[in-house]
Amino acid sequence: MSLRIAIDASRATATQPTGTETYALRLIQALIHANEGLAQPFRFCLYFRDQPAAGLFEPSEFVEQTTIPLPRMWTHLRLAAALWRRRHDLLFVPAHTLPFAFPGRAIVTAHDLGYKHFPGAHPSMQRLYLDATTRYSQARASIVLADSHATAADLTRFYGTPRHKIRVIYPGVAAARLAASPDQVHAVRIKYQLPQRYFLFLGTLQPRKNIARLAQAFAQWQAATANSETALVLAGGRGWLFDEAWLDGASNLRQTGYITEADKAALLAGALALVFPSLHEGFGFPVVEAMHCGTPVIASSTSSLPELVGDCGILVDPLDAADIAAAMRRISEDERLRSELGAQGRARAQRFNWKTAALQTLDAFAELDGDLRYNQLV
Repeated sequence: MSLRIAIDASRATATQPTGTETYALRLIQALIHANEGLAQPFRFCLYFRDQPAAGLFEPSEFVEQTTIPLPRMWTHLRLAAALWRRRHDLLFVPAHTLPFAFPGRAIVTAHDLGYKHFPGAHPSMQRLYLDATTRYSQARASIVLADSHATAADLTRFYGTPRHKIRVIYPGVAAARLAASPDQVHAVRIKYQLPQRYFLFLGTLQPRKNIARLAQAFAQWQAATANSETALVLAGGRGWLFDEAWLDGASNLRQTGYITEADKAALLAGALALVFPSLHEGFGFPVVEAMHCGTPVIASSTSSLPELVGDCGILVDPLDAADIAAAMRRISEDERLRSELGAQGRARAQRFNWKTAALQTLDAFAELDGDLRYNQLV
């Protein structure tokens, strides 16, 4: 009999997805597709808070979709109640929060523990909730999926999570969505009124993303090169504690607001480089997306980012604006370097794909399936 797996799909229906929501959507889509190829497929029940759009997931005889709306405390009330009623064999939550009370075994994903490294970059109530739910979830889960070795190490360091419980499974990116023609690059540049040359930051504008030092670095680069035509494009919505003062001292800064998936590839492809000096990342989707587009990457030398970039980009000290500025100058003045890093990054990015992530996640399901069958025998 196939293992019956409940999946928290509530984040997959976000209208403006960020990293966690993108992970949930793409991984569940890939799980459904990969599951079809198994000799004995699992049976999935996807639980939604909001009704998913038609066609969001491919049809499958092994997948059931259930929408149980509730605006607040959905995980701990509505999802938990459904789990008690249905008694699935396993619960999978592609985020850090398991229900506080539910029957059976679980697998949970820990994306990052940035709130432990930079507590001041998070609202106090959010930080306390993240800490409490992550502490509980990693202890309650039978297996914890980590987006990177950096996150795996943080789980053990801060919560004492045994390494034998952790499986490092890198997320993927939707490679087919990251192709852009010259015409599309031109159209996006016109749409957002961007110059021919620009550096790009992609992500929510919040303290953890180190926007103030990025702006300082750009101002230093402008002073060193006497270049007033190249822009720094900040592509993303304004997050918690955004401060206009972060941008003081630099000119020719462009803020686009939230970027849709339809515009992302062309915006990345048209950039001189993605500059991503984030203070902490559990994975860092924009870095891998940029590499898929053949766009050179300047990224922090901390947390998970060196795992992603390897030697296919320029790693900088995120606390040193001069180091960031020097990397920007190398990229802007050396066309050969840009070409080499773009090609190397594109090749490296192939290892981060949703098919591999889904197959490794199915392996984790199968691991618990074997444990359950053994326990039933004894």
